[in-house]
Amino acid sequence: MAAGGIEIGDNVQIAGNVQLVSNNHDLKDRSILIGKKITIKAGVWIGAGASILPGVTVGENAVVGTAAVVTKDVAPNTVVAGNPARVIKTIQ
Repeated sequence: MAAGGIEIGDNVQIAGNVQLVSNNHDLKDRSILIGKKITIKAGVWIGAGASILPGVTVGENAVVGTAAVVTKDVAPNTVVAGNPARVIKTIQ
């Protein structure tokens, strides 16, 4: 689902079953699709089964844990995991 656009930087690793979903339906008129671009910066690692939702930017060298559901931007050099994804570590 890439109606909102997806930008992927250099040296990004994306595991199996990852979902990059850059669009959603309008809450009032569900026949309308609303697109918001997903941006994956350079050096990101996305674990298996993770979902990145519309409008999210994943910062450089960040790690998204297995099966994480990313609903908000991820800062550079951080590790996020869970549903919804939360920062669990900063990469030094």
